[in-house]
Amino acid sequence: MTIEKAVIPVAGLGTRLLPTTKAIPKEMLPAGRLPIIHHVVEELIAAGIRRILFVSSRSKVAIENHFDDYSQLLMALELDGRDVREVGRFDYRQRGIEFFFTRQQVPLGGTKPLGTGDAVAAAESFVGDSDFVVAFGDSIIHGGGEDTLLQRMVASHESNESACTIGAWDVEDDQISNYGILVPEDGEEGRQDCRLREVIEKPAIGTTKSRLAVSARYIFGAEVFTQIRAVAPAENGEIYLTEAIRRLIENGRGVRAVRLGPGEQRYDIGNHRAYFRTFVDFALEDPEWGADLKAYLKERLADEDTDA
Repeated sequence: MTIEKAVIPVAGLGTRLLPTTKAIPKEMLPAGRLPIIHHVVEELIAAGIRRILFVSSRSKVAIENHFDDYSQLLMALELDGRDVREVGRFDYRQRGIEFFFTRQQVPLGGTKPLGTGDAVAAAESFVGDSDFVVAFGDSIIHGGGEDTLLQRMVASHESNESACTIGAWDVEDDQISNYGILVPEDGEEGRQDCRLREVIEKPAIGTTKSRLAVSARYIFGAEVFTQIRAVAPAENGEIYLTEAIRRLIENGRGVRAVRLGPGEQRYDIGNHRAYFRTFVDFALEDPEWGADLKAYLKERLADEDTDA
């Protein structure tokens, strides 16, 4: 089994990043010199993905434009005598990568899409009978060793013949109500790769001992679409992907979690505080300007200390 398809839900409104996202999709905000969504796509490609579907909305046309054919731009730069290496490596057509786009519909009379489960359901015809990756477009997994989180997830999913494999990280006690929380089988709590017995959507603090949170990366078999169709909408009308996963577990299907490894970090760009930190971290790693930025920040902070 080779996993070559991925789905990236990007239809969210990005309201927690207003006014920054009034006209710019949050996924297109830069993390260093590349947009957030670009980092996500490169992560998928490194894990062997070749066909990527964006589940989008009418306000996210900039994402489609970003991944459009680069050939005319390359030709214009070459005719102008410009160095095309920086842009040329993003000529995805030459790399055998295909992009597809569909829209997550807003129900009649509604104001927003119906959640993560509904977004994944929109990919059913694209996926067919294949196993596939789901990667949220506003979260970057960065750093670590030679094998990325997603590469390890693919290896686990295939070797265990799982119905679902989830990227996971350990969060602090006061953060559990912000995430889907994963409960491992007894005896597997501390393992890097563990089988799950329960998944809870944003539990109240103190209601579970587990601190293992969903990390915006999933692998599913096509059977997940049957479970999504069986999920009842929550009080807010949304269809949660975690409920479909819970149904897989209840039906005895294998659902596993693979933890972030040493040096790996999840950048969850859900508010301005998180975004500012993400941009700075990636800018500091820039091979051309990172050292200059570091020197500038040191100088800036030293000036503030002097003024104080």
